[in-house]
Amino acid sequence: MTSFETSPQLNVWRALLALAVVFVMLATTGWTAVRHQRGTTALQASLSAWDHGRLHGHRLPDPDADPARLTRFFTSLTAQDGARLAHRYPLAVGNMNGAPVRLRYLANRIALGQARDIERGRTHDGRLSPAGQQAADRRMHRFANLMTPGRQILAFDPAGSGRVAEVFGDLSRARRISVVVPGVDTDLITFRKTYRPYSAPYGMASSLFAAEHTADPGTRTAVIAWADYTAPSGIGVDAATAMRAEEGAVRLNGLLRGLPGTSPVALFCHSYGSVLCGVAAHALPGRVSDIAVAGSPGMRAARASHLRTSAHVWAMRDATDWIRDVPYLELGGLGHGADPVSSAFGARVLSAEGAEGHAGYFEPGTDSLANFAEIGVGAYGSVQCAHDNDGCRAGLPGTTTAGRA
Repeated sequence: MTSFETSPQLNVWRALLALAVVFVMLATTGWTAVRHQRGTTALQASLSAWDHGRLHGHRLPDPDADPARLTRFFTSLTAQDGARLAHRYPLAVGNMNGAPVRLRYLANRIALGQARDIERGRTHDGRLSPAGQQAADRRMHRFANLMTPGRQILAFDPAGSGRVAEVFGDLSRARRISVVVPGVDTDLITFRKTYRPYSAPYGMASSLFAAEHTADPGTRTAVIAWADYTAPSGIGVDAATAMRAEEGAVRLNGLLRGLPGTSPVALFCHSYGSVLCGVAAHALPGRVSDIAVAGSPGMRAARASHLRTSAHVWAMRDATDWIRDVPYLELGGLGHGADPVSSAFGARVLSAEGAEGHAGYFEPGTDSLANFAEIGVGAYGSVQCAHDNDGCRAGLPGTTTAGRA
């Protein structure tokens, strides 16, 4: 059996080394986490226009209102009025938790078309450097690709490096919903990759969606590739602190509160995404049944019970994943706490055999993906535990000692 534990002395030395590296970075590059984008973004402008807008002489509701209230508002509208609002305020409606998902898809398609046209103009803007024009060309093609017929874009923000969320399956009719929360270096450009496709949010979610159908063809599922937060760029100061996770946790809980229906929701959180899920855990809606983390640097908690959630907490790490060598400590806001696969943490530890490294957890044919899929459809008795025993299935509904063949 492979041990996931390391000695306290080794962890201390790793922590000291990590802190030394961080302090050098701070001295030479500054605290990048506190940099903010200046000016009004397109999304902010759309929300401001919504705030001042009217429909048939009546003011529109606060876009930050409780999603249930916004759902009631949109339900009271005719299809024509809903479409009118989507065309007038596409970014506002497209990112509004509580708006009908089909209306959000329409609004984001409109917003993507507008953003694509802006980038097309920038590709010929003589005021930009050749590199700037090339970047505009990449963004233009990314936006056009997101508009491909059949794609369901649940959230979109072109500002900065960009944010996006995409749905696989019928979200409104799903009996089980899964949300994939990715880690560092996630933005509009990296949302989908040709090389190593299952290391990017689009590939992770599409792979999970297919695996869930294989695990239980009779259960209608939907999977959300959720890249709708500003992820850290690289393994630097942002990745060593919880700032991005705290901002993202608010956004994630907003999404979850605005999901249609009452079906159970499972979160699948990779790398820094597990930090975000850990921070979000205490405020998760009750319909969130599971939090499964892979390749986690920590969840900002010493024990799973400290997450203060009723959801089942699962963890996995492949033996070849470099993340096992990070310091599983939190000192002065740096680091993310205990190792989620350690026995002391108390998560249900799953097999990740075949994942091969830090980015392979959603690769088809791996134990990690098969386990994610079984959790996604609620088949707890079929998951494969990490230690070749039944420990991770103990006490769960529908479990047997036989496990998955």
